[in-house]
Amino acid sequence: GSGVSGPPGAVRRMEASLAKELDEQIASVMDCKFLKEEEVIRLCERTKEILQGDQNVPNVAAPVTVVGDIHGQFYDLLELFRIGGDAPDTNYLFMGDYVDRGYYSVECVTLVVLLKLRYPHRVTILRGNHESRQITQVYGFYDECVRKYGSANVWKVFTDLFDYLPLAATIDKQLFCPHGGLSPSFDTVAQMQQLERFQEIPHEGPICDLMWSDPDDRVGWGISPRGAGYTFGQDVSEQFNHTNGFEFIVRAHQLVMEGFNWSHENAVVTLFSAPNYCYRCGNQAAIMEVDEHMHT
Repeated sequence: GSGVSGPPGAVRRMEASLAKELDEQIASVMDCKFLKEEEVIRLCERTKEILQGDQNVPNVAAPVTVVGDIHGQFYDLLELFRIGGDAPDTNYLFMGDYVDRGYYSVECVTLVVLLKLRYPHRVTILRGNHESRQITQVYGFYDECVRKYGSANVWKVFTDLFDYLPLAATIDKQLFCPHGGLSPSFDTVAQMQQLERFQEIPHEGPICDLMWSDPDDRVGWGISPRGAGYTFGQDVSEQFNHTNGFEFIVRAHQLVMEGFNWSHENAVVTLFSAPNYCYRCGNQAAIMEVDEHMHT
């Protein structure tokens, strides 16, 4: 009621002071400094409140620039902003895998979360298969947090936040953007909106498949060599796009040497945004700009 929140002016002032604080933190992180532990805790709590209200598959308006795997390659992320433009001048859709493998997982995930909190209507951040407690304990993020902060607290706070990330996105209801791919457990986005997402990525089922599946040359569904998710053929992609009214699927999750790769006769495009992955693969990176007329 009145009196609890104070007059609207006070709310606006608080928003202005929060914006100023976030702008300072963004500048600091872009200088490759990491936030204090208590700042990370506050950042994640505030971001949870925003993500809590998001659908499992939010719809994002074009124009938007779509980004694939980043994997802790912070200087490449900064270069990506130099090429694509800074938020909020450019709208961004990040398709997950901010952490692991590279040396700057803390800085990468902190920056994308800061941008989400600062510009909630301009920046969308999705969950990738590496935004999980299990995977990050194996591939570097956990160890990096302990090394940089002296305990696992920051790792715990971020991995708790990961449970709130949306599972996929659509762009103007015309493109479908999951981190990984499709699932035999659903045919429509409406079914995905019903899933209970606030949990660790399960070992199997639709949420797991969205994070882990890959397009494949074979027809139909196949067993994934990754040990999670499925492979799906061109027939599956075309049927899914037709059923849901999508032009094509944009996904990340696989290293492609050119940075992007069309498959399934242009029913699917894979984007990978970590150049010279693991500092040795020699691949290029790509981002995809979708303009307001839905041209890519």
